[in-house]
Amino acid sequence: MSVQVSSQQLQEFLDFAVEVAKKAGEMIKDGFSKKKNVETKQSNADLVTETDQAVEKWVIGYINERYPSHKFIGEETTDGDVPCDFTDDLTWIVDPIDGTTNFVHSIPEVSYSMGLTANKEVIVGVVYIPVLDLMYTSMKGHGSYCNGRKLAVSSVEDLKQSIVIHEGGSSRVPAVVDTKMKNIHSIVNHSHGIRAYGSAAINFCRVADGQGEAYVEYGIHCWDFAAGMLIAEEAGAYVMDPDGGPCDLMKRRVLVACGEKVARELSAILTHLDMGRD
Repeated sequence: MSVQVSSQQLQEFLDFAVEVAKKAGEMIKDGFSKKKNVETKQSNADLVTETDQAVEKWVIGYINERYPSHKFIGEETTDGDVPCDFTDDLTWIVDPIDGTTNFVHSIPEVSYSMGLTANKEVIVGVVYIPVLDLMYTSMKGHGSYCNGRKLAVSSVEDLKQSIVIHEGGSSRVPAVVDTKMKNIHSIVNHSHGIRAYGSAAINFCRVADGQGEAYVEYGIHCWDFAAGMLIAEEAGAYVMDPDGGPCDLMKRRVLVACGEKVARELSAILTHLDMGRD
């Protein structure tokens, strides 16, 4: 049986997500200015700090207190060797710090990302950049906003006139790195250029706000882009799998653009990577 969510509940869930994001943001800001204890996970570029872990632990407890029947998927509490238990139930998908490498190096593009799914679709998305005090919010069917300002994607219609956001990612597997470098070469030759902000959630918000026409990444996780994807879609963006099919939250790759034409032009010049599933 599918989950039914009323308009009143949707607003309640968004208000809750904003409340959580503000409190998580205070923890992130506090950790941002202090010396960090850094550990590595899958590679020397896959980092985690005490703040990542502390924020997620607090968020899990706060959600369980308010909505004990809801499910939770988070970066620091997910076993990378076990598939995510992703169901139709109301599920909070959280990245406590998206942009941990930025956080470690005191670069302010560090975000807290929180999406809520029902029937495997994102219905609420919040991305907060606490150091810059930028709060991006969205509810399905109700548009997206930054600090109350309504967002809209760029009106550019051609890839050759576009800025494309693309990240190197944390994988250091030679074949993966080589393919990404090949894709960077292709993008540079078919666009105005490339940008990388170090946070998938922020990259989606940039596209949502017309600050770049497209974003593609291979190797990210559902917690990196659940919230940002909705924010971009509600601002008018076209989201799909990089190979042109429907976007799958668990497939670890995504392409978003200001319009379908730019999205498909970008897809056509890429060499696609299969990064597995969450």
